[in-house]
Amino acid sequence: MAIKKAKATDKAMTKTAIIATLTAETGLAKKDVVKTLETLVELAYAQAIAGFTLPGLGKLKIVQRKARTGINPLTKAPIKIAAKKVVKFTVAKAAKDAIVGPKK
Repeated sequence: MAIKKAKATDKAMTKTAIIATLTAETGLAKKDVVKTLETLVELAYAQAIAGFTLPGLGKLKIVQRKARTGINPLTKAPIKIAAKKVVKFTVAKAAKDAIVGPKK
């Protein structure tokens, strides 16, 4: 069975739908697919600081943002925004080309 490509009008897949699709495609038991998915998520969380790459999909990393000055949209008064760490996901070129199509 080939994986069906989504249309723009389709809703996002739920965790249950993802597990059902992976179970059907791989032939593994549902509990094995659930355990694999949970382990992959735990691994991504644990390795994010060093950078976690999922080949063909993208890279998860922690980025330090600098402190900066912003503007309160209501009062137009300048406010200070503190420095912080954020999680960033960079999409792999292969994923971008598969979804959007290559540049012409």
